[in-house]
Amino acid sequence: MSGALAWMVGLPGPVIYGFLALGAALENVVPPVPADTFVLLGGFLAGMSDLSATLVFVATWLANVASALAMYRVGHTHGRTFFELGYGRHLLNRRQMERMQRFYERWGTLAIFLTRFVPGVRSVVPVFAGVTHRRFLPVAVPLAAASGIWYGALVWAGAMAGSNLDVVVAWVTNVNRLLLAVALILVVAVGVWWRRSR
Repeated sequence: MSGALAWMVGLPGPVIYGFLALGAALENVVPPVPADTFVLLGGFLAGMSDLSATLVFVATWLANVASALAMYRVGHTHGRTFFELGYGRHLLNRRQMERMQRFYERWGTLAIFLTRFVPGVRSVVPVFAGVTHRRFLPVAVPLAAASGIWYGALVWAGAMAGSNLDVVVAWVTNVNRLLLAVALILVVAVGVWWRRSR
């Protein structure tokens, strides 16, 4: 780990910021990519080198929000067609789409805000917000706010870690395990809803 950190610290600042931003952005396209790890690593690098914690935050936050909103846009422009005419029609029928629409109308802003703290789930919610044709601002504002709070906390924790990166990584791992348990409960609940609503 120390060798990899030393190698990264030796890279030019723009390359590091770009690498961290790419890692943060990929999560919304490839959910298993751990964006939190990239953000925490960026904070730690800022704490042990001349990287700017503010720029680490801005780069990772903007990249993550931009990719989430890009997936929202894909859902908005192509989601209905996929679920009505494509393979997606086997996943969600018309009645399920209507129920999902009503859910987003009632709970959309709060659901989008809260799920940005839950790994795995956070990458799916913007897509379905697009599929249900939620307006842009009620999606973008809670998404950006929640991501800003979470990424700000991660960058701060990484920057404060000093030489105790392993302690912070262990803490974030434990928090993410708890959030993963929440995500699994949500996935099971959605699975039960999906089966019953068929």
